[in-house]
Amino acid sequence: MSSSNEKRALSPDPAVAAPVGEVAVSVVEAPVAKKAKIEDDGKTGEEVQTETQEVKIDARDARDHGIARVKAEFRVPKSDYTVTDTVPSRDNDDESELNGREDTSRRQKRERGQNKNRKFGKAHDVIRLCEAIKDGGVCSHGDQCKYEHDLSKYIASKPEDLSGTCPVYEAIGYCPAGVKCRWMYSHWSKESNKSLVDEAKKAAAGREMNRIDRSEQLLLQRKKFPTPKSDLILPYLESVKEDNIARNGGNGGVPMTNEERADNAATYIEAPIKPGEKKRLNYSHAKILSPLTTVGNLPFRRLCREFGANVTYSEMALALPLLQGTKPEWALPRTHTDEIGGFGVQIAAPKPWQAIKATEALVEYCEVSAGGLSEINLNCGCPIDLVYRSGAGSALLDAQTKMLRMLKGMNAVSGEVPITVKLRMGTRDKTPIAKKLVQRLVREGDVAAITLHGRSRQQRYTRLADWQYISETAQIARDTFHEVEDKNKDGPERAPVWFIGNGDCYSWKDWWDAVDNYNVDSVMIARGALIKPWIFEEIDAKQYLDKTATERLEMIKRFAHLGLEHWGSDEYGINNCRRFLCEFLSFSCRYVPVGILETLPPRLQDRPEKWKGRNELETLLGSGDYRDWIKISEMVLGPCHENFEFQPKHKSNAYEQG
Repeated sequence: MSSSNEKRALSPDPAVAAPVGEVAVSVVEAPVAKKAKIEDDGKTGEEVQTETQEVKIDARDARDHGIARVKAEFRVPKSDYTVTDTVPSRDNDDESELNGREDTSRRQKRERGQNKNRKFGKAHDVIRLCEAIKDGGVCSHGDQCKYEHDLSKYIASKPEDLSGTCPVYEAIGYCPAGVKCRWMYSHWSKESNKSLVDEAKKAAAGREMNRIDRSEQLLLQRKKFPTPKSDLILPYLESVKEDNIARNGGNGGVPMTNEERADNAATYIEAPIKPGEKKRLNYSHAKILSPLTTVGNLPFRRLCREFGANVTYSEMALALPLLQGTKPEWALPRTHTDEIGGFGVQIAAPKPWQAIKATEALVEYCEVSAGGLSEINLNCGCPIDLVYRSGAGSALLDAQTKMLRMLKGMNAVSGEVPITVKLRMGTRDKTPIAKKLVQRLVREGDVAAITLHGRSRQQRYTRLADWQYISETAQIARDTFHEVEDKNKDGPERAPVWFIGNGDCYSWKDWWDAVDNYNVDSVMIARGALIKPWIFEEIDAKQYLDKTATERLEMIKRFAHLGLEHWGSDEYGINNCRRFLCEFLSFSCRYVPVGILETLPPRLQDRPEKWKGRNELETLLGSGDYRDWIKISEMVLGPCHENFEFQPKHKSNAYEQG
């Protein structure tokens, strides 16, 4: 099959017409799994009728073994496989190429496990220029400044400019990196020694939001940030907690009388904005990108928005570092005007006071009125040991009363910003608890949306997500909401509680099947979007889009340009952008073009046999070798800085490619 710059839209139904300008390709879908009758010779005797043809199912069906079938002409014979003995170091790349790629005689077992102390080389200029003068400004420190102020000397020390025009200048009409930019001469005036500004483009460009300034950061660091709302709700929640413990015979305490409980409740002045009066969310058929660690950065989220995502979330932020004013943590809630109307910040906390005060800080310092914060999501599903052992994330599934106190307090201090929650089925495989928990959450009325990942904490990301359980829980949530509504007909109107499913959504068919058949309002997409960000386009088109290698390279280039706009176009910013681009490529390399697959739909857990693409670029984009990811980065960001290093998260790929 020859490659083309056009999209090839693959539909499972030949009768479905492709949009104008796209070529519809008929592909036979995998038949519905049935129990095959095994003959004496070990072959299948039962035939399964599909809509288009009869397909004989092999008892050793590769799909059952987690293998994605690739068309014969794209399979690489096992005799051509090469094996990398270990993950080579970039320090001795030539030797790595010789010993790793070309030596096919050795078949040693590849290293496994995580590179826990990954290092990423930092790029620095030979001469450190004062930041104040990089775009033609004046340094206020005078002779006391320890950085260089001679522009001509600094420019002479820089490496040669990269070819082309500065992507940041092209996007927003000016370049904040000024003379430090690696495309400096495309926007630098030699006459005035200043960076040029395109005022019209600058005025029309979007901007980043939710930036915390230095004075606000210092208030947090010095523990002087005022939290008046939290100071009201926390003592009340603590007294209710102690009363509940006493009523259950704990701590030897004496329970309050009914009169004392009424007096205690009277001491807490309810928030002026009640849950039903907060901003309304609408997640009916919304295309939602999940909070994603490391790769769910602002440039990647903007890329997914361009492909059609409606709702995006920050990477998970820890509540305590937020309250301590740490710069890296406050970079996570940063958003862009592209995300206005559907951007949530996800936080994790082991203690109610941390979650509640962090919520108050976010509402205070984020641009809520401008649309920079649509919701705050409490993570109650993260399975990572570090988070779980601290009592945050999925540990809250076993501390439901504490979780409910957190959500009630967050709701009380969040103003008009609604609170949502993300759950797993439970912490252990055989004891799911989400159904009863969801009932409690809906009855309490403190959450505007519930997301359920169809796995336990113990499962992590192994085995398929349990969508039947998600469906049953979604129905319970709906029934409980109607039950509460019926009991409180004369009370204030309650906002609907949206129910969102999560897990193993890799294609438009997965998404629509869940929405149509499993009681959910929408599906939150995680790894499916990391592997192919255009999944949101496919959901709208209800077709598989067979992106050409050229189109995918353009997508990578677009991510790089968004990254330069975010991290900067100087050497330091390019280094950061390259690192996160490689992190993105570590997922996108898992994409197997649908045009070379034998059966559709593709499954998230399936792994292909060793395959080659329809051209060299497609083969390169499917490489699981991190050195190839670096080569791809050089195609869109220029040559690497001599100090650049990248170590993949895992010592070997998550799956064998040969």
